[in-house]
Amino acid sequence: MQQSRLFLAIALSFLVFFLWETFFVEREPLVQNNNTIQSNSIDEPTKIADNKIDFSNKEKQIDYNAYDKDSSNLSQNKPRIITVNTPLYSVQISEKGAVFENFILKKFKETGAQDSPELQLFSASSGQGTVQTQFAGDNISCFENSFFQADISNDIIDIIDSSFEILFTWKSQSGLVIEKRFLFSPETYLISLDIAINNTSNMPVKGALMLSLLSELPEEDAAGYAFEGPSAYINNKLEQIKTKNLKDKNLFDGIFSWIALENRYFASAIIPDNAASARMQIKLGQDNVLKSTYIQTIDSLKFGEKHISSFHLFFGPKKIGILPESGYHLDKIVNFGMFDFLAKPCLYLMNFLYKFIPNYGFAIIILTILIKLILWPLGSKSYKSMAEMKKLQPLMTKIREKYKNDKQKMNQEVMGLYKTYKVNPLGGCLPMIVQIPIFFAFYRMLYQAIELRHAPFIWWIKDLSAPDRLFSFNFTIPFMEPPYGIPVLTVIMGGTMFLQQKMSPPMGDPAQAKIMLFMPIIFTVIFINFSSGLVLYWLINNILSISQQYYIQKQHI
Repeated sequence: MQQSRLFLAIALSFLVFFLWETFFVEREPLVQNNNTIQSNSIDEPTKIADNKIDFSNKEKQIDYNAYDKDSSNLSQNKPRIITVNTPLYSVQISEKGAVFENFILKKFKETGAQDSPELQLFSASSGQGTVQTQFAGDNISCFENSFFQADISNDIIDIIDSSFEILFTWKSQSGLVIEKRFLFSPETYLISLDIAINNTSNMPVKGALMLSLLSELPEEDAAGYAFEGPSAYINNKLEQIKTKNLKDKNLFDGIFSWIALENRYFASAIIPDNAASARMQIKLGQDNVLKSTYIQTIDSLKFGEKHISSFHLFFGPKKIGILPESGYHLDKIVNFGMFDFLAKPCLYLMNFLYKFIPNYGFAIIILTILIKLILWPLGSKSYKSMAEMKKLQPLMTKIREKYKNDKQKMNQEVMGLYKTYKVNPLGGCLPMIVQIPIFFAFYRMLYQAIELRHAPFIWWIKDLSAPDRLFSFNFTIPFMEPPYGIPVLTVIMGGTMFLQQKMSPPMGDPAQAKIMLFMPIIFTVIFINFSSGLVLYWLINNILSISQQYYIQKQHI
């Protein structure tokens, strides 16, 4: 009975967890990481403007929306496309805005097929690039499609052993000069970017520097648990902004460590070299293009004065083994929600096991066994209580038959029976409820961990992050998301749940007993679209639970 109640509790917990995550969860501040990376910056400026922004006086604020438009400020020369190749990525940079028009990650594939092309993280299919730069000044403005002249003659740069620097320069007719200096390194996904504003005009210049990330709006996450969209680390707190809420609020102020655009496994980020007071603006434009802009005010620059803003760019995987080394609190972008405190240790341990057994499927199995050993005492207590309850079933059946017309008397007699034999009716259920947070932590971890992306197990399971499918059918199967096939692992898991139910004490209420007969089927349908890694965990956990329950029951016969 207690095991059956556990199934019901988990099913209800799915609903509660989803509603809680969607409507009520507030993002808690996370622990800071003080790692830093030294950048190769350009010459010291004549004067560095104060980065602090005063947004208290709204009359003095700049209308940023007024500058978020096209401008035909191109040179007569055709913009060149410069390709930079490193061992980790390949990026195409256009002189039109000095923006990234294409970004390919060489260590990752589009699909799990052997002939799959390398992963294209970003492509300017909408005609816009990312890492756009604007300067909104009182007298002089530089728009995102202004022409920036590159300081190199080659169109293809291969970076293998040492870092390489490329300078892009825009100059207005009145004398304002803006430089974008990129520093590419072969061993990291971080790209250094210095933006210099040099006033060689005959008038003071002040305004706002805007640096933008652009990406197509991610497809809606079918599972609903992995965050995709704009995020930022503001005031030492992770903020993940749902695009459906942008109509209510799209401006955010504070001390920014970084802003980012995320999908399930990858992210692009703008990271100021020093966290400073700034503003973030998020827009959802035409063709579902998402634009996240870092805005920094620039104090008045007199003739001959220069302001330099130093940034780092990150275009890469949300991988726990890479992000902490990048510094700047970028590891906070890997977040597993309310169960992060459980999921992170599980991920670290799974990666540790993978070093010795280079198969994530077997790593999941070993990790499941270790967790089961930790919870063994609680499980034993639960199964002992269940065994005692099973002994009382004949007496409880007689009581229910005798007092079937008097519910109050029946409940009194049943409670007296528990007291006489010193049995706690909740003793079998409560210890097993401890598994529910661990299950959800595992779910979030296995669903979001990029380590499992396209990671094979054995036989037909070629991708632990994808649903379990044997064969491929060209017809639709009810309750199943494509691809369509036989969910072998999921069906076996449902069978183990049915066996667990048969080993548990029967439900006293016939109506409840009939409902519980369908629980294995319901769970099989629920799991049919889960990642095979999660199904593998639950299957192994069920097998271990059956073994433990059988052993305890044998001792109490």
